[in-house]
Amino acid sequence: MATKRLVRTVNPELLRRAAEIIKLLGHPERLKIVEVLESGEATVSDIQEQLGMAQAIVSQHLAKLRGAGVVAARREGVHVFYQLTEEKVHHILRCIRTCDM
Repeated sequence: MATKRLVRTVNPELLRRAAEIIKLLGHPERLKIVEVLESGEATVSDIQEQLGMAQAIVSQHLAKLRGAGVVAARREGVHVFYQLTEEKVHHILRCIRTCDM
C-alpha cells in the first residue's frame, strides 16, 4: 500500500515575492552590495569604495534593489543612505555562507 505524502503549499504571493528576490539577487554584484548593507546603512560612495565598483554601476544596482523593495533610501543633506528592508535577504546570505556547495 502506497503511503500518501503530505504536500506543503506555500502562499502563491509569498512564492512570487521569493522568486522576485532570488532573481534579483542572482547577480554577483547585487549580492556583494546587499552584503555590504547587511552590516548597516551605506551611501553609494561607501559601497563603491568597499567593492571597487564604478559609482554608476552601484547606483544602477541600488535602483533595481530599491524598486523591488529590497532596500530603502533616506536622504541626509546631500547624502543618500541605503539600508536593507527585506528580511529574506539576511536568510539568503546566511544560507549562501553556510550551505555546502
